[in-house]
Amino acid sequence: MKKNTPELDTGERLAKRIAQMVPCSRREAEQYIEGGWVRVDGVVVEEPQHRVLHQTITLDPNASLMNLTPVTLVLHKPPGWLDGTDDEDDDDEPVRPPRGRAPKANNARTLLQAANHFAQDASGIRLLKRHFNHLDGLVPLETGASGLLVFTQDWRTERKLTEDLDAMEHELIVDVQGEVSPEAMQRIHRALKDERKPLPQAKVSVNSASPERSKLRFAIKGAHPGLAAHLCEKAQLNILAMRRIRLGRVALGDLPVGQWRYLAGHERF
Repeated sequence: MKKNTPELDTGERLAKRIAQMVPCSRREAEQYIEGGWVRVDGVVVEEPQHRVLHQTITLDPNASLMNLTPVTLVLHKPPGWLDGTDDEDDDDEPVRPPRGRAPKANNARTLLQAANHFAQDASGIRLLKRHFNHLDGLVPLETGASGLLVFTQDWRTERKLTEDLDAMEHELIVDVQGEVSPEAMQRIHRALKDERKPLPQAKVSVNSASPERSKLRFAIKGAHPGLAAHLCEKAQLNILAMRRIRLGRVALGDLPVGQWRYLAGHERF
C-alpha cells in the first residue's frame, strides 16, 4: 500500500516567497537567501530553490545586499595532497614517493568545507555555503610540500596573484637531514649565481641547525615549484619536509594543517 508522503517539489520556491514578502526582485531575494539572512522555522536556509509551504519565514532585520562581496580562502595544505589548482602535474616533488604504483593523492579542494574552518579565524566574516562556490585555486605548490594555498572568488585577488606573481616573494621552510655545512651553502649560492644556467632570484639562509635536522629558509621571487628541491640536490642535502609559510605579505601564521581561514579585509598580498 502506497504511503501518503509529501512530494519534494510541493510548495513554492523560497526566493519567490521572499520576493513577495520584502518586496523585491527575484534576484535580490536570491541574494538575501544566499547571504544567510533568511530563516525557515528558525533555521537559516541558504538555497533559493528550497520549497516552503506554511513554515514561518523571517528575514533578518539587519539584512543587507551590500556585503555580498567575493571571498578569498587561505588553506594549510597537508603534505602529499594535490594543490587543487588546474595543473595537477607535479614533476618536481621535493619528497619522492616509494617505488611501485602509488595511490592517487587527495585533493586539497576537498578540505574547503565548514568542518575545517579555523576556529580562531579573526576575519569576522560569516561562513556561508556560497563561499565554497566558484573558487579559483592559485599559485601552485608541490604535492610533497605543505603550507599556504589560496582559493578565491575575487577577480582582483586573482589578477594580483597572476599579473604580479613573478615580483612577489614566496617564503619556504625546508627541513633537511643533518647539519648544513658552510660548503653546502656555498654550493647553493654558486648555483644561484651561475650565469650559464640562470635561476630565479632567491635568498637562502639557515634558519636553525642541529646534528639531526636543520631548517633552511628560501625567499624566492615568483612561483617556481621544484627550485628549492633542485638547490638542495646541488648541495647534496636530503629533504625531510617543505612548507610554504608566506606569499607576498600574507603569512600562514598559526593556521593548523588541513584547516582554512578567510583572508581578512586588511590583508594584502
